[in-house]
Amino acid sequence: MPALAMNHFTLLTRDVTATEEFYGDLLGLKSGYRPPISRPGVWLYSGSNPILHVIDPAKMPTEAHGVLDHMAFTATGLKEVVGKLRLRGVRYELRQQGETGAWQLFFHDPNGAKVELDFAKGEPEAESLPKS
Repeated sequence: MPALAMNHFTLLTRDVTATEEFYGDLLGLKSGYRPPISRPGVWLYSGSNPILHVIDPAKMPTEAHGVLDHMAFTATGLKEVVGKLRLRGVRYELRQQGETGAWQLFFHDPNGAKVELDFAKGEPEAESLPKS
């Protein structure tokens, strides 16, 4: 049976609250139902879809378990998101994808996870935004 879609990402963090606030503010993700799990954490949803599972583990892994370069989300409101990143002092890189013209915004969350937000090429005022 083939995979149908990406289900969710799990982030490990020592600061669940800061991570929840970061993704809530920037991506509009909202806390929702989380099955009973022994460790503190939160499920963050986009509408009715669980997108990000944030967990405070008993012990952080000391070795990498595979390599995930970044997670990417389709988004709108590029100018607003860049403004929020700037207010938080978060460094970012904004570039336009050559073939499609889509705008790609890269930054790191409070845990060091790399995030990509993809915006339509016609995103208002994208050309006037500072690139970093």
